[in-house]
Amino acid sequence: MRYVLLVGYDGTLFSGWQRQKKGERTVQGELERAASELFGAPTRVAASGRTDAGVHALGQVCHLDAETSLPPEKLSVLLNAFLPPDLRVYKSGIAPAGFDCTRGAKRKTYCYRLYASESEIPVLERYAVRIKGVPCLDSMRAAADMVVGEHDFKAFCAAGSSAKTTVRTVYAVEIATRTENLYTMYEIRVTGNGFLYNMVRILAGELLAVGLGKDMKQLALALTSGERSLLAKTLPAKGLMLENVEYDAPLFGAQEE
Repeated sequence: MRYVLLVGYDGTLFSGWQRQKKGERTVQGELERAASELFGAPTRVAASGRTDAGVHALGQVCHLDAETSLPPEKLSVLLNAFLPPDLRVYKSGIAPAGFDCTRGAKRKTYCYRLYASESEIPVLERYAVRIKGVPCLDSMRAAADMVVGEHDFKAFCAAGSSAKTTVRTVYAVEIATRTENLYTMYEIRVTGNGFLYNMVRILAGELLAVGLGKDMKQLALALTSGERSLLAKTLPAKGLMLENVEYDAPLFGAQEE
């Protein structure tokens, strides 16, 4: 029987999602260890996609195959008993017929967080990147509009990618901001049908650079030429969070928001 899981994690102390060589702490490794202990047999866990070292997830979707009489909706609670506090299974259930969390994912939403402040704010540092200066939101949003749609995002892909094609569709790029007493938070939320290696972190870096005065012509040229050197540096992993993964079939009795 195939089961589906809704998972969240603080990526700070993980070496990414994918199981790696012995000694590396990964999300997949911890989930598989917990599942194997719960079911009493080696159990593989697949995810909607890999997240890199230091990247967080609010709504990662996973699946596993197991033969068990345990109630499907209780697997989340039971798995959590074997998991560390920085990794949790929120929901569990029987997967829809033919479900594959990797191949079946239709849309993913990532959020990159930046904050402007005179000094580091400890409670934000784990999940956002501090910036200097005040970026122009109008310029950032104009640049964001340029990447919406189907494009060859070769320029937004870091070296080492194994992707067979660099064409992706970005459905929306939204930039929200809020000002608190000590800081202003900027959230760059990107929804697409899939993302290349470091794509959102590169895009967020370019939008920030444009907001701070960089000419948008460099972005336009990068989209047509595929030249990575035309874009800004890749921002740190800690500001990135996988927020949501969407599928055609409802999960857990109702489609997740």
